[in-house]
Amino acid sequence: MPERFDLDRLPTPIGTALLVTDADGHLRALDWEDYEPRMKQLLRLHYGAVNLQDGRAPRDLRVALTGYFKGDLDRLASIRWRVAGTLFQQKVWTALPGIPAGTTLSYGALAAQLGVPRAVRALGHANGSNPISVVLPCHRLIGANGSLVKYGGGLERKRWLLKHEGVVI
Repeated sequence: MPERFDLDRLPTPIGTALLVTDADGHLRALDWEDYEPRMKQLLRLHYGAVNLQDGRAPRDLRVALTGYFKGDLDRLASIRWRVAGTLFQQKVWTALPGIPAGTTLSYGALAAQLGVPRAVRALGHANGSNPISVVLPCHRLIGANGSLVKYGGGLERKRWLLKHEGVVI
C-alpha cells in the first residue's frame, strides 16, 4: 500500500517551498516548486509508491518556517521531521542540524566528525539526496576551499540562505 502524504505550498523570499507531511504532521520533504519532479523522484526512491495529495501542512510547521525566513533562525529546531533512506544517509541527514546557523562546515570535516573521513564523496551524494531542504541544513556544507559547491535548490538559494543566517560569503 502506498505511503500517503500531503503536499502544501509556502511562499518564501526565495520561491515557493513544497512541504510534504505525513498523517502525524511530520515533515517528510521540503523542496522548491521549480524542483518538484526531483522531489517526487526522491520520495519514490525513499518510500516506494507514494500517494501525494494536496493538503495543509500543520500550523506549527508553517509558523516555524515563516519565522525562520523572517529571521528567527532557531525556529527550525522546533520542526518535527522523519526521513527514510539508507543508514548512512540517515546518519548524514541527522548530523546536518548540528551545524549551527551562521556557520559552515566542509564535506571533509563532516565526514571526519562522523568517523568516515574517506567517505567524502559518499557523504556528498547523501547530502545531495537530502529530502528536507533548509530544515536539515545541507546548504551549510561547503567545499574544502570555502567555495559554495552544489545545492539541490540552486546556488543562488544556497547563497541567500547562508547570507540570511549571517555567513559572510
